[in-house]
Formats: sequence, C-alpha cells, structure tokens
Amino acid sequence: MDIKDLNIIVTGAASGLGLCFAQELAEAGANVMACDINEEALSNVETSENLKTHVCNIADEGDVKGLIAATVEAFGSVNGLVNNAGIFRDSLLVSKDRETGEVRTMSLRHWQQVIDVDLTGPFLCTREVAAHMVEHDVKPGVIVNISSVSRHGNRGQSNYSAAKAGLVADTKLWAEELSRYGIRVGAVAPGFVQTPILEAMKPDMLDRLLKGVPLRRAGKPFEIWQAVRFILECDYFTGRCIDVDGGINL
Repeated sequence: MDIKDLNIIVTGAASGLGLCFAQELAEAGANVMACDINEEALSNVETSENLKTHVCNIADEGDVKGLIAATVEAFGSVNGLVNNAGIFRDSLLVSKDRETGEVRTMSLRHWQQVIDVDLTGPFLCTREVAAHMVEHDVKPGVIVNISSVSRHGNRGQSNYSAAKAGLVADTKLWAEELSRYGIRVGAVAPGFVQTPILEAMKPDMLDRLLKGVPLRRAGKPFEIWQAVRFILECDYFTGRCIDVDGGINL
C-alpha cells in the first residue's frame, strides 16, 4: 500500500509515539486524523490540509463513532488506523510494607482504567474502522496495533501486560477475520522508547533500566515508526507482531 493512498486515524497522537506517527504519515502524503483525549496537548499539534485533529476518548463507544464520522467528513473515507493510545497505572498485584506490615494491592480502578484504554479502546476503534471499510467496500485497508514488550509480563504491570498481550492476540484474530475484506492487521511491540514518560524518570533509575537492554539505550520514536511504516507498506504482511526493543527479550 502506498502511504499517499491512506486516510488514516492515529490515536494518542498529541505527544510521544503517536505524534511522531501522525507527523511522519502526513509528511509522507497520507491524510491523517490525529486524535487524543488531551484537548490542550492536541491543540498544540501543527495541523495542515492533510493533518487534522479530533478530541476523542477511545474507551467511549460514542466518541469513537464520532471520530470515524469526523474522519469520513474530512477525507471521504477511512482505510487505515494506528491504535497507539495507551496509559500506565503501575503497581504490584500485592505488596507488604516492610516497616508497617501494611498490605497493598493493585486497585480494581487502576486495573480497569488500563484495560479500558489499552484494550477496549483498540477494540472499539478497530471495530468501527473495519465496519466502515466493509460497509463501503473500501480496499485495501490496514490496521496497526501498538503493543509492548511488556506483553510477555513485566513486574508491576499486571494490567498493562494483560492489555498488551491481549492486543497481540487480537491482532492475529482480527487478521484472520478481516482478510476476506482486504484488510490487513499487524502489531509493533516497542521496548523502552524516548518519550515524555521515559524522559521524566530519574537518571539513575533510567540507567538501571537500560542496563537490561542489549543495545544499552532507549529506542527513538522514528525507529518505531520505521516498523509501523513497514506494516503499512508491505501488502504481504498480516497477523504478526514485530518487536522493536533493542534485544530486551533475546
């Protein structure tokens, strides 16, 4: 698929990886609808004729339907989606304070918040984009899910790991179900990437984190974009997940 033929939605596009994806897609000639729940941050995204923005909570069914409608109104149709939006609410499942003996647990609220955004959100966006493409016979189509190396399990991330593992499982399933309609589905699993979240960490903590990466550094957003671009452009790729993690899971 030629990127210039894409009318594509990028979620979580106000900053970090999503902003990189939206800007690179627009620069390559795609029509891009950059969406995010953070209206203030989204207002700082530089728009153009082929890069527009829309405020959307992807965990809300009505908001997602409105996102699809806005994209169709802006560009005529939708034939691409990058499910990038995601949040963290990290804590151990159960922990005990050594001094006080207090037992703490991951709250149901934090579990559900992450599942809602990181798994239900991509489900809703993929369902609505795919339904539009099937109903209007839009071909070809492509969907890229942004998972994480945490899908293998990461201490303190029961919620996030479950969501990102589920997203890879759904990538395979959706690829099987949607192939008959000319829709491909792939996934990218980044490792530690230079985004505002990582950059906010204390230097000593970041150093310890990166010692576990064979390449001894964090990835760059553009390096993750290169994997996303491969999936978008390679018409023989579907149903798989590409790890871009500096070798952390070797």
